[in-house]
Amino acid sequence: MTNELDRRDFLKIAGVGVVYISGLSTVSPAQALQAHKAKDFCFVQLSDTHWGFEGAKINPDFKGTLTKAIKEVNALQVKPDFVVFTGDLTQTTDETSVRKKRMQEFKEIVAELSAPIVRYMPGEHDAALDKGETYKEFFGETHYVFDHKGVHFIAIDNVSDPTGSIGEEQLEWLKGDLSKLSPETNIVVFTHRPLFDLYPQWDWSTKDGAKAIDLLMPFKNVSVFYGHVHLENHHMTEHIAHHSAKSLMLPMPEPGSVPKRQPIPWDTAQPYKGLGFRNVSARTRRSMYDLAEYPITENGII
Repeated sequence: MTNELDRRDFLKIAGVGVVYISGLSTVSPAQALQAHKAKDFCFVQLSDTHWGFEGAKINPDFKGTLTKAIKEVNALQVKPDFVVFTGDLTQTTDETSVRKKRMQEFKEIVAELSAPIVRYMPGEHDAALDKGETYKEFFGETHYVFDHKGVHFIAIDNVSDPTGSIGEEQLEWLKGDLSKLSPETNIVVFTHRPLFDLYPQWDWSTKDGAKAIDLLMPFKNVSVFYGHVHLENHHMTEHIAHHSAKSLMLPMPEPGSVPKRQPIPWDTAQPYKGLGFRNVSARTRRSMYDLAEYPITENGII
């Protein structure tokens, strides 16, 4: 098992989260089974790449941050078991042909990742205008589950509905999936929008997110990783931890800190300010995460 110092030394990636899951201690028969299945592994989260965005006043390197992050992921000493993109893969457009072109370009760039598995989720920029139809052509289903080395992963779609809701049909699907699990199951949830009301005035919420949280509440070990807000935020709904990811394209201000939600302009004195990278060290036995955030340097990614 790698020690904590070594982990922090090599986890340096722009705009991504790296999560280490360690084995469980046996406390009950159910936990013993979970421990038997659990093994150390890592995955990488990237979010809000907004491929197709052009705006030198916000990010003059709008063609570069995604490719830089991919190179850093590929250079990791410990290779991730999978990579997940938590939404807003592309910049929104009313033109279906342009949307398809951006998604195709995004897939071609991401194909350079050396990870064995790459998973995707839509953001509202990808899916809200056509309820996810174009997104599905390129990336498949908008919500799904999978199990990996003792952890149950759930991807929830809270963007294809243009009202910013999960919807009753998907909530029933979530309820059915959770009904198969024991309360001790280690669960990681991916969403694009926050499930809680971070700042509804800026659309930083999910209209029926509280219903999803209520369904997750009986489970002892749940963590939620999301995007959308383009900044680092950490929140607890009782024992459920929520962690947002910074964007790879443009930073946003703290919720409510300015009258209007809009990207923070590029600061030539502090280039790449607000765009950064994270490492996350996790032990599922305690359902605890140690997070460290790092900046991007003017000369590129550290």
